[in-house]
Amino acid sequence: MDDCRERRRRCTKLRVSTDNNDMEKMMHREIERQRRQEMASLYASLRSLLPHHFIQSKRSTSDQVNEAANYITYLHKKIKELSSKRDELMLLSRGSFSDDSKDEMKMMNHVVVRHCLAGLEIVFSSRCCGGQPRLSSVLQVLSENGLCLLNAIYSIVDDRVIYTIQAEVNDMTLIDFRKLEESLIRMK
Repeated sequence: MDDCRERRRRCTKLRVSTDNNDMEKMMHREIERQRRQEMASLYASLRSLLPHHFIQSKRSTSDQVNEAANYITYLHKKIKELSSKRDELMLLSRGSFSDDSKDEMKMMNHVVVRHCLAGLEIVFSSRCCGGQPRLSSVLQVLSENGLCLLNAIYSIVDDRVIYTIQAEVNDMTLIDFRKLEESLIRMK
């Protein structure tokens, strides 16, 4: 009888021990499953932030992360490039021209139109006096050319106001850059 009780006690201990191990394994599996789901969600959100051409044929996660790093490097280069162009425009707006053409150049509007991630970026510089074009006039010209305003900032340097405008373009093929620049330059 004592032998039978002893066996039952050992079996019960073994079952309790096995149940605890099974429970730990189940908890570990569940935690690992949640971690994998969270990682998949984070990779999906990273993928959604990248332009399509950066991840077009990349199937593995490591390739996608590598392309995200490449895209960040590309953006850093673009920022440096745009900063140098901005500095160049700032110098241009201060009037680094010959004395003969200085007065004429000061009266003119200066316009640079270029592609950006959102569509177009237009840097518009004009004289800061009573005859300067108003922002509403600039926006009217943009609207007439099929552009939708996304962002507009301005700064005043010496006697010039510089607008930096980002505009969304529905169809880039319909935009005539020269015509747009000329319209903005001739604006009074």
